[in-house]
Amino acid sequence: MADYDIVIKDGLIFDGTRIPRYRGDIAVKNGLIAEIGRIPANAGRRAIDAGGLHVAPGFVDLHTHYDAQLFWDPYCSLSSWHGITSVVIGNCGFGFAPVKPELRERAMLSMTRVEAIPYAAMKAGLPWDWVSFSEFLDSVERAPKAINILPYMPVGPLLIWAMGLEAAKAGRRPTAAQEREMCRLLDQAMDAGACGWSAQRLMPTGPSSVQMDYDATPMVTDVMHDETCEAFARVLGRRNQGFMQMTISSGSYQRDWAHMERLADLSGRPLLWNVVQVYDHKPEVHRESLAWLEDCRRRGLRVYGQGLTTDAGFTFTFEDWNLWDDKPAWREATVGSVAERLAKLADPARRRALRAQDPRTVTGPMADIAVIGPKSPETQRFLDMTLGHVAQATGKHIVDAMLDIAVADGLRTEFFAAPPNVRTDYLAEVVANPWVLFGVSDGGAHTKFLTAGRYPTETLVRLVREHNLLSLEEAHWRLAALPAMVAGFEGRGVLRRGAPADIAIYDYERLAVRPSEIAHDLPGGEWRRVQRATGYRYVLVNGQVTIEDDRETATHSGRLLRHGGAPAGLRLAAE
Repeated sequence: MADYDIVIKDGLIFDGTRIPRYRGDIAVKNGLIAEIGRIPANAGRRAIDAGGLHVAPGFVDLHTHYDAQLFWDPYCSLSSWHGITSVVIGNCGFGFAPVKPELRERAMLSMTRVEAIPYAAMKAGLPWDWVSFSEFLDSVERAPKAINILPYMPVGPLLIWAMGLEAAKAGRRPTAAQEREMCRLLDQAMDAGACGWSAQRLMPTGPSSVQMDYDATPMVTDVMHDETCEAFARVLGRRNQGFMQMTISSGSYQRDWAHMERLADLSGRPLLWNVVQVYDHKPEVHRESLAWLEDCRRRGLRVYGQGLTTDAGFTFTFEDWNLWDDKPAWREATVGSVAERLAKLADPARRRALRAQDPRTVTGPMADIAVIGPKSPETQRFLDMTLGHVAQATGKHIVDAMLDIAVADGLRTEFFAAPPNVRTDYLAEVVANPWVLFGVSDGGAHTKFLTAGRYPTETLVRLVREHNLLSLEEAHWRLAALPAMVAGFEGRGVLRRGAPADIAIYDYERLAVRPSEIAHDLPGGEWRRVQRATGYRYVLVNGQVTIEDDRETATHSGRLLRHGGAPAGLRLAAE
């Protein structure tokens, strides 16, 4: 009789702790790693031949927005396709609980612009069998999952619940009673299994307001008060539990940093700051960020940065594009239905303001944007030209050159904006900091623009194999053990006896990110952009094979990880 469920034979093991790689076998039983060493193949009911393959802890993604998608996609793709076995949802302060029934529609609409999740998909795919946060977690637990889910308590719904939508939108200071109620709800959410809280705090106007609500008003977290965040930090400190995620920019790094330092000091808990960003034309941005993180480390503040290490650009059309909200004229022109957008962008009276606010901050210079998908005979001649070249060829201002093409195509023209971080030498400076996490996948969000969920595969291929910016041992620590430690994933992120068997087994030389494609696989008839991977021979989640030869096995062994702990029932029989 077999002693184990699975024996993984003769793999090159990277255990996530940064010790040197070694060749060995891993036995899996009851969802856990039972033994590591030399184990006969016939000791397991199934043997996996890992000869010539790398065996590593499954990757951990701390920045996703799968709060809706998990209900119709058990694999939370793209993440699971790229070796990710655990994710955190509820980032940036955005989520669907607690939400009163009469505000459910508003909650879905609020995710259509700030995170670009299609309304039709949410409308068709969300079960809405909850009101409170604990009821939401119960619903997540009931949903089939091929990946582990750890939930933040997003603070946006707390503000709306306690203060009312109008007051929260107006940025009013909560009363003492309202603040107590929000802290009570946060305590309640932590009791139910939340891993901490999250907030996005961008300027409601100006150069940092890159994402707004669907009606171009600020998100409630953008206008919340510092004192409210401090009250939430004190809750974690009193509980000695959880961590915080903060996307923040008030227009002053020094002010933002001082605020986050205070939150880390008040709570004594880890704070994850998004995002350490490389701009090829402004290297001082990431260098100042790295210097601040190092200063926090020296002073004993548990502040970590999440680095945008992927080079995924944006593929977009003006049917959906909304990432120039930092420019008021563009924000106003891209609000409304497709017909309303078309009328606005075609209006000569608006063009002067749009020309005056050439958007550059998120995607780099407009001149570098490429026309990759013209949709009519009139625009075909611009295929694969940059807008700079189109402007030269047509003698038009670059804004008019772009919008004339978009309008001629009924806003269906596909444009590609390259990322602002293509310089490898600058990226190497971020990668060299051992306390910067990789990622910012935004999984489940910006589904028609972005495929950054590929970042683990891209890390191993681009940063390690192609550019040798770090060792595989370091890469696996940064992709698994470090984020697991920051987020409080109990026992995950490493390969050791007794740990949950979340394991990625891949062919290093064949590992690749596949080309972008469009998938019509969302509820409500909606579509998204995806990028699959090549080279993942097996992915195990809680001891069961969920991916084999880069394809799903329809195995839903993922768990809701309340408090980050191993789910009930995953125990070694011998213990």
